[in-house]
Amino acid sequence: MQNKYDNEMNLEILSKSNNEAFARVTVAAFAASLDPTIEEIADIKTAVSEAVTNCIIHGYEGETGIIKINCKIDKRKLIVEISDTGKGIENVDIAKEPLYTTKADLERSGMGFTIMESFMDELKVESILGLGTKVTMIKNIKEN
Repeated sequence: MQNKYDNEMNLEILSKSNNEAFARVTVAAFAASLDPTIEEIADIKTAVSEAVTNCIIHGYEGETGIIKINCKIDKRKLIVEISDTGKGIENVDIAKEPLYTTKADLERSGMGFTIMESFMDELKVESILGLGTKVTMIKNIKEN
């Protein structure tokens, strides 16, 4: 079967906070084949950190679950999908509003989606209550 992407990686991790750094570094290492700038790598790491942290804090709410990370390279484009099978988001549009948080007691800033959106070129959030959430982020890596 011919894959339409130049490269692809799948990773499954437990929703534990110490796995957030592992996910961030793994995605950055995968993206390295595109020869991104230091700034592009930092952007990717930041966005992945936010997405994984959202799965841990909001998706699974402290329970242990699986976070799936799928990365694809399509020419100069890095596509990162991060998904959980947690509680889901009732209203994605409201959740994407800057400063909106359901976890004010945990001192959450409510900026996760805003950060993802500002550090990546595209952000798509799909969620179904009770079934989970999938965040798709795209970063166009410039030719050096």
